[in-house]
Amino acid sequence: MSYHVVIPARYASTRLPGKPLIDLGGTPMIVRVARQARQSQAASVVVATDDERVMRVVDEAGIGGVDALLTCADHTTGSDRLMEVVAARGWSDDEIVVNVQGDEPLIPPLVIDQVAEALRSATCRVATLFEPLRCAEHVFDPNVVKVVVGRGGQALYFSRAPVPWSRAEFGAGIPASIGACWKRHIGIYAYRVDMLEAFVGWPPSVLEKTETLEQLRFLDHGCGIAVAEAAALVPGGVDTPADVERVRDALREAPVVNRGP
Repeated sequence: MSYHVVIPARYASTRLPGKPLIDLGGTPMIVRVARQARQSQAASVVVATDDERVMRVVDEAGIGGVDALLTCADHTTGSDRLMEVVAARGWSDDEIVVNVQGDEPLIPPLVIDQVAEALRSATCRVATLFEPLRCAEHVFDPNVVKVVVGRGGQALYFSRAPVPWSRAEFGAGIPASIGACWKRHIGIYAYRVDMLEAFVGWPPSVLEKTETLEQLRFLDHGCGIAVAEAAALVPGGVDTPADVERVRDALREAPVVNRGP
């Protein structure tokens, strides 16, 4: 299977300035993400950044098969940054590009391969992953994005709200326990290049702006998104100072083993 990984890494962050360079156990976060991606079966891994400091750190890490590309500073989304890399590399319309978030230092390489394979074997031109949600508190947490999946394995909707809504279980508020139909969306995507190009050319949809969820733009345009259950646990990304400490603790308890530098 041949595909490419692009890791958008924007330096500016409201809550965590300089986020890609945050130290996690002696290694900058973006280097940890790139090392995880390099352990996948991807033909190439590109860090797409808006800052020369991030480029320098990636280059100095000397990860074989990983390079950094300086992209436009005014991109509003990671998808726009991806598309700039695609254009610069001249990848063809049918090639597969996987968007690995630059704040996922613990992402298992297995799921990167999995989302690419899910797209390769699907009729859709976009694919993503989910994990079952077992905690009622997370179902009601707007920072945990939920996905509703139809019988054919395609996304019906993504939301920050507790969907699907169980009238029986949720009528009195947050229950002590929940059933098995709630799914956490994992923010990793595989695209065919032509679909990504179409996507970045569309204006943000009303649904997308309402939920602040970019993937709703696909559904609003009638484009199916293939959804598969992740083959390995995907720890949450780094968005807050508390997340930084959580990842540092995880690395101390079970350091990520990397092949190569």
